[in-house]
This record gives sequence, C-alpha cells and structure tokens, in this order.
Amino acid sequence: MRFVRLLFAAGLGCVACSCVHAAAPAAPNVVVVTIDGFRWQEVFGGADREYFKKSSDGKPTAAEQRFWRDDVNARREALLPFFWRTIAKEGAIFGDPSHASVVHLTNGLWFSYPGYNEMLTGAADPRVDSNKKVPNPNVSVLEWLNGRPGFEGRVYAVGDWDVLPFILNVDRSKLPVGSSVQTVPGPLNDREREIDDLAGDLPAYWDGVVFDAPVMQAALEALRSRQPRVLYVMLGETDEWAHGGRYDMYLDAAFRSDRFIGRLWQTLQSLPAYRGRTTLLVTTDHGRGATTKDWTDHGRDVPAAERTWMAAMGPSVAPGVREGVTITTSQLAATIAAVVGEDYRAAFPKAAEPLPGVVAK
Repeated sequence: MRFVRLLFAAGLGCVACSCVHAAAPAAPNVVVVTIDGFRWQEVFGGADREYFKKSSDGKPTAAEQRFWRDDVNARREALLPFFWRTIAKEGAIFGDPSHASVVHLTNGLWFSYPGYNEMLTGAADPRVDSNKKVPNPNVSVLEWLNGRPGFEGRVYAVGDWDVLPFILNVDRSKLPVGSSVQTVPGPLNDREREIDDLAGDLPAYWDGVVFDAPVMQAALEALRSRQPRVLYVMLGETDEWAHGGRYDMYLDAAFRSDRFIGRLWQTLQSLPAYRGRTTLLVTTDHGRGATTKDWTDHGRDVPAAERTWMAAMGPSVAPGVREGVTITTSQLAATIAAVVGEDYRAAFPKAAEPLPGVVAK
C-alpha cells in the first residue's frame, strides 16, 4: 500500500508539472551550496575565542592567530572574506540576530537528512526522521526541475556524503549525483576521471564522508564541461570536524568553503553561459549548540540547532543584510525554482513560499 501511495503521489506531481506555467526567469541558472552544520554564530560573529584550545605555553594557537580579531566585522571577514566582502555587499543575508533576522528549521529534529529534505522539498516530513540510507519519498525541487522543459539533463548534484543519493532518490529521479561513493558520476573527460581517482585515493577519515576538496573540484569542472542550469554542491567537513571537537579544523573548513564559493563565483563570471545570468544560494542544513559544552552537537536535544542562516546573490537579488524578518529553511526549494522562472509551489502546494526580495516581481 505504501508503494501504491508513493506512485499516486508521484503521479500527482507529474500531473501538477503539466499545468505549471513558468514565469519570466530572474536568471536562467542557479547554483546552490550548503555548508553542513555551520553555525550562524561564526557566520555573523566570526571565531569565538572561548572555543580555542589553549596551548601549553599560554600563547595563542595557530588557529587563533589566523582567525581572531578584536573587532567583530574584521573577525568575521577574516573567516569568511568572500561572504562579507562580496555576497554581503552585492546580495542578501538572512539570519543575523543583531538585525532582528531569524532563519529556522521547521522539522523539529535539527539534523542532516530532515534538514536537507526540508530545504530541497520545501516542507518538513515526519517520515524523514533519521540519517539512514532510505530513498526520499518526496520529490525534490532538483528532481522536479529536471522534468521541466529546458532543464532535462541540465540538473547536477555533487556532495561529500553517501546519503545524498538517497536524499535525491536517484533510483526514481535519475539525477546524476556525486557522493563519497563516487565523487563524479559518469566522468565525461580525463579531468573528471582524475578528480574521481583523487577522491578514492584520499584516506577514509570519516565513515561515508569524503573530504570537501574533490567535491569542490568536481563542481568547478561540472560548470566547464557539463554546463548545468541547476547545480547543487554539498560540503560537509564543517560538521565532521565539529563533531570531533576540532574548532580549529571547523574554522579552517569554513574558510575553505568560503574560498571555494569565491572560486565558484569567479568561474561563473568567466563563462558566457553563466556571467550575469546566475543566482547563487548558500545555506546550511542545521545549526549547532550555542555553548562551549554543546557546540559539537545538534539534534532535538540541542534547541539552538534550530537556528540557521541563508544568503543569496544574483541579477534580481536586492542587496543588504535583511532586518526584522523571519524565514524558514523550507523556503529554499521554491526559491531555487523561482529564480529560474519556475513555480514549484504550483506543483507542490505544501512547499513554503520563496524568499522575500530574492526573486524579481
């Protein structure tokens, strides 16, 4: 009966697809980057001196020297230079509590699979209640866009986690999805094969998770060789190092994620198909604890993990740190579709509405 219900739900989604009328696109392309478990505290406040481990001689550690600044603006810019020098000036930032801006999850679980399901399908689902490798019963915005005219075969995803293919239900969606199992699905050229080989040659430091570096390279090469209209990139080292209590490595992973996003944006601007024609969306799947005792954790027993953040930059995005606004992670899915001129909510009414001020009216 469950299988029948799923088929019926999928059928309704297909029927809905046939009656959706596309709006004028804000940009023909969209790139989405998620930084797993990266706290809003570091996004808006930079490194926190209380979290650094003390050296035996009492001197600042290397990480503290790299990332600590007395001024909060300088501190957060030291950690995330591209985010604060470019995205914050040219795009929209959500979730800064000093501006009465809040971003939060609606799934009540505050860990990865429920978070990714919420952000990519537009709504929390109580059936998605673990990180187990179970095919997602919900149709993500990526799968739906891949069935829309002009997007067939132009949606691509790559990530660090072996659960990503299940989140995007590759057996049903047929989306090309890279993960720790195979970083580049179906390599098209020598460069992609080399990236895949490199990922396989790196040490298996975590179970089911690969280092971010090959994922980053796979994403950059995808822009050059595959030219997707929709690209999703999942980065995850921040979460892994945080679980291990390595604040220094957590910060370093965030710094490298920011550097990658800068390279990604530069690559987009260097390619005629993307230059001035692409919207960038950046966020996280969940927050973390808010104290030195629980910052390594998240989940329903860590209430602070409900709070997240978002950023957007592109042709139609009104720039500025948003003030006096509360949004949800579930608004990302409809936003992904809306910036390329598609109405995901017409097909899936339960999905939350697009982010305010990101899509041209």
